[in-house]
Amino acid sequence: MSAWVHGLVQGVGFRWWTRSRALELGLAGHARNARDGRVHVVAEGPRPACERLLSLLRSGDTPGQVRLVVESWEPARGDLTGFEER
Repeated sequence: MSAWVHGLVQGVGFRWWTRSRALELGLAGHARNARDGRVHVVAEGPRPACERLLSLLRSGDTPGQVRLVVESWEPARGDLTGFEER
């Protein structure tokens, strides 16, 4: 799963928060800042866990302010381990 998170999501602890939630859900991947102010989240694992992470990203309980989450589903690469802030 790949998600572009729009809003006030840089400089507010959003990537750290996302990493913590992803690790709790047993997901691998990363969250990285984009130059345009968005955060790109890539997560691999069981689909229900990925769907839960998307739900959390949209919950309104994140650091900062999420305005929009645009998701896409792609086949897992299988080479990700852990979850990193980039």
